[in-house]
Amino acid sequence: MRFGVLGPLAVWTADGTPVRVPEAKVRALLARLLVAEGRPVPVDALGAALWGAHPPGNPGNTLQTKVSALRKALGRDVVVWQPPGYAVRYSWLDVVEFRELVAAGAHDDALALWRGEPLAEFASEPFAVGFAARVAEERLTVVEDRAQALLGAGRPVSLEEEVARHPLRERLRGLHMRSLYLGGHQVRALESFAAYRRLLAEEQGLAPGPELVELHQALLRHEVTRPRTNLPAPVTSLVGRSGAVAAVAGLLGSARLVTLTGPGGVGKTSLAVEVARSLEGAVADGVWLVELAGLDRVAGERVAGAVAAVVGVREEVSPGMSGPLVDRIAEAFRGREALLVLDNCERLVGAVAGLVSRLLRAAPGLRVLATSQEPLGIAGETVWVVPPLEPPDAVRLFGERVSAAVPGFAVTADNRAVVERICARLDGLPLALELAATRVRALGVDGLLERLDDRFRVLSGGPRDAPERQRTLRAMIDWSWDLLEPAERAVLRRLAVVVEGCDLEAAEAICAGDGVDDVLESLSRLVDRSLVVVVPGDRVRYRLLESVADYGRERLVEAGEPAAVRARHAAHYRALAERADPELRGPDQLRWLARLDADAANLRAAVEGDAGAARALAWYWFLRGRVREARDALDGPWRLGFSVLAGGPVRDPGHVADPRARWFLGYVFSTVGDMVAGERLTDSALAEFVARGDEWGVAAALSDRFSQAMGRGDFDTARDAAERADRAFTALGDRWGRLQASFALGTLAQLRGDYDTAARVHRQGLELARELRSWPEVSYTLSWLGRVALLTGDFAESRALHEQARRIAADQGFSPGEMYAETGLALVARRSGDLAEADRLLARLHDWHRRAGFEAGATLVLAEQGFVAEQRGDVEGALRLQRAGLDLARRVGDPRAVALACEGLAGAEALAGRHEEAARLLGVAAAHRQSVGLPLPDGERHDVDRITAAARAALGDERFRLAFKEGLVEG
Repeated sequence: MRFGVLGPLAVWTADGTPVRVPEAKVRALLARLLVAEGRPVPVDALGAALWGAHPPGNPGNTLQTKVSALRKALGRDVVVWQPPGYAVRYSWLDVVEFRELVAAGAHDDALALWRGEPLAEFASEPFAVGFAARVAEERLTVVEDRAQALLGAGRPVSLEEEVARHPLRERLRGLHMRSLYLGGHQVRALESFAAYRRLLAEEQGLAPGPELVELHQALLRHEVTRPRTNLPAPVTSLVGRSGAVAAVAGLLGSARLVTLTGPGGVGKTSLAVEVARSLEGAVADGVWLVELAGLDRVAGERVAGAVAAVVGVREEVSPGMSGPLVDRIAEAFRGREALLVLDNCERLVGAVAGLVSRLLRAAPGLRVLATSQEPLGIAGETVWVVPPLEPPDAVRLFGERVSAAVPGFAVTADNRAVVERICARLDGLPLALELAATRVRALGVDGLLERLDDRFRVLSGGPRDAPERQRTLRAMIDWSWDLLEPAERAVLRRLAVVVEGCDLEAAEAICAGDGVDDVLESLSRLVDRSLVVVVPGDRVRYRLLESVADYGRERLVEAGEPAAVRARHAAHYRALAERADPELRGPDQLRWLARLDADAANLRAAVEGDAGAARALAWYWFLRGRVREARDALDGPWRLGFSVLAGGPVRDPGHVADPRARWFLGYVFSTVGDMVAGERLTDSALAEFVARGDEWGVAAALSDRFSQAMGRGDFDTARDAAERADRAFTALGDRWGRLQASFALGTLAQLRGDYDTAARVHRQGLELARELRSWPEVSYTLSWLGRVALLTGDFAESRALHEQARRIAADQGFSPGEMYAETGLALVARRSGDLAEADRLLARLHDWHRRAGFEAGATLVLAEQGFVAEQRGDVEGALRLQRAGLDLARRVGDPRAVALACEGLAGAEALAGRHEEAARLLGVAAAHRQSVGLPLPDGERHDVDRITAAARAALGDERFRLAFKEGLVEG
């Protein structure tokens, strides 16, 4: 329970909900107990506090009744018996908190606890009178200590109300006089002394003390010592800037002028003040802060006047003084070592630059730290760009500011993702984050995030004591907008249609004309003013912070330009896509991929709703694995192809006029296992590629012919196609094509049992895939390496490679790659004895083939499911699955698939006790493998050797040989 006595008696629950304590005597009882601050109050003292000299007939029973009523309001554990009386147990008491804050030097926070006169409703009660007098004296001492500290730091303080309430308090009067004098009001300071002297004589017949008289004389002689700094005391912590403070302080050790630049709200002032505060002890003659925001494009003398007022140089010329004010300021700094902080220079850069240049030349010991949205542009200036907060620091700042407004709030695992999105949407700008934090009490973090699309209305509740430009997000950006020339405003609002930045070529295409002759010049000025962010790289890019972009879009609407500017944006990026498409199939493939990557969001916006324009991006999307994005943007055969890659069914595309689209469908259908339809499309496309002289198309079709020939057991054709595709793609310089060829050559090596060569070729392919950042191909290549590891008996490595392949494919929405990886995981699970996991994965694979509309690709799955059933001892299940697999393999026509099905059926027959049939089937399988010139390599003989051993043990060598030979001849 929380209690307040520094004002009217108050009670709150731990979450701040007020608690009502009824009846005057019960409230008086509580007040008397709280005055004791947790110590027990004797029963007699409590009775005296409640009834004084007129107790009731039975005071003990009556007191117990009041205690019971108080316990009913607060709880028995709050009001406790503790000999010789009662006490209140509290979790928080404002007078105790007040003293702790005073001890910690937090005067402002301590004084903020006061809500009025202490226990005002009991002002006539003796127990309250003494308490109120004591704590009022404590408060007044704090007021005086605070004023002395502020005046010592060169900061203004108002004591008018306190002096009016305590006109004869001498220390307070002296502080009042000093505050008036240091604020430039010497006459009023002297009048305050005269009023005190007169009042003291009239009421007490006394004269002021010697210290106050000496202060009065010092004021007359203008000998009051001014402080060495006027830096404000910190009110809140500076989050995430310790490195920046050290860096800027280090720069001031070698540079005499450092200008902090950056967008509005990034925290330039806070950083500058913290840097200055860190240097106070190292600067012999003082650190001075001059706030220039209120001068608003004024002449140089007004800037000089603002500096003069802070450092104590009088603007009016006294007898014996002459020369311009700037020269007199320079003279004041000459021979002194000082730091001058000039804050918010952006509206009067020219005047500030002139003043600083003269001061630095005249006063060698002077250093200047300026804050501005653009550099001052004078000799010797070092510019330091203040960046937005890093994401972890932005989250910490937001959390701290919200917890100050919403007690009990914390960033937790449950809300961290939402908070991180809020911080990202607000670009990590401290001012925007602090404005947003004030809205969490009303909206919660989820509601705040939902409303950030209307950020200028939502972020409008800044502190009342903040400058007007910092009270709302709109005012913050208005401040910068007002400084811009018409052409600069036009470029800024037109850039707002750009998504995630653009290069200079795009900026010129989008922004030129209609009042803008030189886009680069205006863009450079916007960069200087911190409204446009430069992203360095081979092609420099320009972007707007999200809040600035939202503001720019509003201004674009005001100017009536949205339709025209968006049309320019779309035209530029559609032309870029068309220019890039052929380059993605040659030696500049990586450079053009990087260029399109940088503008992926702009390209997406440019083709949105226009499937025809989107076709120029089809190959880019494929190379980058953006399967769903392509499926949703395209139409016709391209949409069908990407739909299949995303897990959709295979459908007859009908007539496909474009040979590239026809080839793509052939590639996709072959990828998911429909070799018959795939080969038909590939052959048709290849014929047209040859007729047109399309070298890339020919190479791509040959690459597909490899897998198609493998599917029907034509290994000579497969090898020839792979080698020709490799030569063609190498000549073209197409890395994707070389990757396809590496798969083919690695697969051939694997089938020969040359696992070292297979692994080496696939590793080379993985490098190509990663270089391309083609994540579907990365997934496939990892699976190929996983298959090699499986065949060499390294199950752990195989499992790890296939898991990685599956994660990548799933992240990209690339269904064939995900299923290919899961096939490898199923093979590993069965080989390592985890039959349950193998069965689960195989069932999922079988279902995927069924949903894809092409069960012919499931020959391996059926064989593996049959092996699992056999190894579990399930004779009927093994026979059913292996017979189904053999029927399917014969329909497909792949000799290797038929061989595998026969080997699986042999295992099932052996389990059933029909060992001669098992031996015969093993012979049939061997004949099919010999028919394509590829006997089973050692790494793949695990099941055949196991089944052979079982059949041979049951039949004996001779009977086994005869049955095997029968199958070999029959096959």
